[in-house]
Amino acid sequence: MPRLLRVSLMTAVILTPVTGWAQPGGSLFEEHCAPCHGNPEPDSRAPDREALRQFTPERVLESLTTGAMSVEVPGLTDEERRQVAQWAAGRALGTTGGDASSMPNPCPSKPFDDPFAGAGWNGWSPDVGNSRFQPAAAAGLTPDQVPRLTLKWAFGYPGGVRAAAGSPTVVGGRLYAGSDTGYVYSLDAATGCVYWSFESQWVVRSSVTIGPVTGAGTARYAAYFGDARANVYAVNAETGELLWKQRADTHPIARITAAPKLHAGRLYVPVSSLEELAGRHLWYECCTFRGSVVAYDASTGEQIWKSYAIAEEPRPTTKNAQGTQQWAPAGGAVWGAPVIDAARGALYIGSGNGYTAPAANDTDAVIAFDLETGKRLWLNQLTALDAYLSRCPGRIDVQGRPRDPKRADPQRIASLNCPDPEKVAENVDVDVVAVMLHMLPDGRTILVVGQQNGRVYALDPDREGAVLWELYAGADTEKRANITFGGATDGRLAYFPLLYQPSEHRGIAAPSRSKGGLAAIRVETGELVWHTPTPAADCSDSSPQRCGSGQDAAATAIPGVVFAGAMDGMLRAYSTADGRVIWEYDTAQEFETVNDVPARGGMLNGPGPTVVDGMLFTGSGYASGTGNVLLAFGLE
Repeated sequence: MPRLLRVSLMTAVILTPVTGWAQPGGSLFEEHCAPCHGNPEPDSRAPDREALRQFTPERVLESLTTGAMSVEVPGLTDEERRQVAQWAAGRALGTTGGDASSMPNPCPSKPFDDPFAGAGWNGWSPDVGNSRFQPAAAAGLTPDQVPRLTLKWAFGYPGGVRAAAGSPTVVGGRLYAGSDTGYVYSLDAATGCVYWSFESQWVVRSSVTIGPVTGAGTARYAAYFGDARANVYAVNAETGELLWKQRADTHPIARITAAPKLHAGRLYVPVSSLEELAGRHLWYECCTFRGSVVAYDASTGEQIWKSYAIAEEPRPTTKNAQGTQQWAPAGGAVWGAPVIDAARGALYIGSGNGYTAPAANDTDAVIAFDLETGKRLWLNQLTALDAYLSRCPGRIDVQGRPRDPKRADPQRIASLNCPDPEKVAENVDVDVVAVMLHMLPDGRTILVVGQQNGRVYALDPDREGAVLWELYAGADTEKRANITFGGATDGRLAYFPLLYQPSEHRGIAAPSRSKGGLAAIRVETGELVWHTPTPAADCSDSSPQRCGSGQDAAATAIPGVVFAGAMDGMLRAYSTADGRVIWEYDTAQEFETVNDVPARGGMLNGPGPTVVDGMLFTGSGYASGTGNVLLAFGLE
């Protein structure tokens, strides 16, 4: 079928009402969903009506039944949830096809005998220390060559809307990537042809990790990943066949957002949640989730140990104004990939904010666990009293002034399940996500840590995480500089993308207000070497996402160059010598794809790019922007 006809038919399916569900679904949506999705506040994470139309009905239904929104609509029947999902997405269930078998570009059969013989990028980082640095031999790119990078191919995620959720993995010439539709794909890195697809139960935001497997029939290598229902999967890396599946956490809104880490036959999986969104409701028993790391036997899926970020179990406390039982402590989601320190037999994580006040001492911390047993070795809490639930106010802003009066209104607070503002830190929602292991020239090892308040630390793992140096990475002290998804280090400097927020806002501001930059810090001393502001965004097309120049996505480094994306969709390469921009590409546009799926790019505010063998791979479109494309760049 010609591509143009396929596009026309897909458009017709999306826009044509389906008899029998349109009116009931619309009425239910207005009653239960419109208060949040009808006109979202500037810093809300709730997609508006137009954004919801870009989701698949399957994804919306999953969210309403077992995902984050299941706690928002407790009174709806299963049939009513189906009606709402179809109304919100604007199409019937079963009309979105993402399976590889339906794509026009299948790969010819190709041996997969020794995938680790050549260069690769496995999971969140090429190494277990999360450096996000690709050495020269594996990168295949020099600083002089980077300005000549051109687009080689684009792959469209069918039905995807915020599909660029994890850094692409490239091993043995094959690329692995998950999507917001729940599909995981294996592609040929050189051409973008499709080897296989696997449909998980929900959104796959984590990067995929590849490793050897034994005792699994003919499978020799497995692809490991997690989904947003906290399911962990191992599938045959060559065929996509399911090998095993486990549930890392049974909490109803637990999820896996970061890449698992594979080491010595064990798979270490971090667990996070969306309870900070649900917890604000007076009818919700807030809060019972604790972030964790789960260790599995990589071949069998057998759980070896599970350790929590917050050591103390939640217990009943008081009842709120509506008479709903409350619990504490809770929080400490593990949003980032673990770090493996084989020399010390340790695993390190960063924990997120608390959901209950006062926040537990384990929140906003770097925590070390024993690799073998999961026993806690030490922790260093970087920020105390960070208790945060969505739409709840902090106490004061960074300048000591009362926060936004609208958000501090007593009646508004009383209508929400908010932590006591007097027991909350001045600067809230400052998760510790970006943790990297680094060896100094003198042989000492340090942990380089970025926090969501713009602070960067060097910690000593031999002295229970004692702080060696600390630096605020932002150039503008009047605003908070978020470090959200991660940095990179080349052994000399550490690079952190920054997203500046106005001081009166607790965190995620509207794209039109966000600005950004890229900071380079000397890892031995904590000295700020250079800071490059993000160029002003182009707002000429009146699209809100084009007005956001903040930098939130993770950085990627190769010798002499660091790559970082911006919220307006611009991907840039910077000289590590002085921070000059030496190459840029606008990913926020429409693309012809190798699998004939209509696709466009959007915001770059999640994962960073992957560099292997002279090629650069990145997804475009994540979080508050729409996009469903995977891009591959190479040299002429």
